Amino acid sequence: MLTSQRKALILDILRRDGQVIAKALADDLGLSEDTIRRDLREMAGEKLLKRVHGGALPLSPDLPDFSARQSVSSDEKRRLGAHAAGMVRPGQTVFLDGGTTNAEIVRHLLKDLPVTIVTHSPTIAGELEHHSAADVILIGGKLYKHSMVATGAVAMAAIASIRPDTFFLGVTAIHPARGFSTGDFEEAAIKRHIAQCSAETYVLATREKLNAASPCQILPMTSVSGLIVSSDIPEESLAPYRDAEVPLLTA
Repeated sequence: MLTSQRKALILDILRRDGQVIAKALADDLGLSEDTIRRDLREMAGEKLLKRVHGGALPLSPDLPDFSARQSVSSDEKRRLGAHAAGMVRPGQTVFLDGGTTNAEIVRHLLKDLPVTIVTHSPTIAGELEHHSAADVILIGGKLYKHSMVATGAVAMAAIASIRPDTFFLGVTAIHPARGFSTGDFEEAAIKRHIAQCSAETYVLATREKLNAASPCQILPMTSVSGLIVSSDIPEESLAPYRDAEVPLLTA
């Protein structure tokens, strides 16, 4: 098999499975593991994939630090935030994950909506300053500065005592086979814990996060109640998620 054919096969496997295991692929093709690893090194250099121990993952979106992300509010994020805000009902307890997309949910909530908002993000809590009818519960813990959210044992214990009606989960990557993921192990654990405590979990899916994978899985694809997606995302990009029977809510 030619090098170009192997690389095309590797990309097909990444799209299908969300990962490539070097030893398994070498065994399947009857090649040395060194040959596959060399292909993966070259493809990583060409920005086609992300190398990890034992193989490769699809590229995940490059995320600048939180302050840089906070200054950018795209029309897509605003539409997703408005749709999610419209799902919140009076009297509910809603857990808002950190992130700039979830900040748009707060900005679209009615200021006089009687609701309890729980968050482990001080920046999300700050957005709720002028929501006079909202009770705000801020979870403390060790601050993960890249996402500006609390993590660790203190946060886990506090979250365990709460049963939110809805959790809006923030992620860095979404893949039909690999599920929802992020770049930090502790952050992934806290997100997973919140989802397990919540009746429903929804993800606001911006287009650059689709068909990508980050190193730390949060949840498998079928563990969420739905994806909120932009109406202008091509159907072929959404087809794998429909095939996985994940409800898609269009904003």
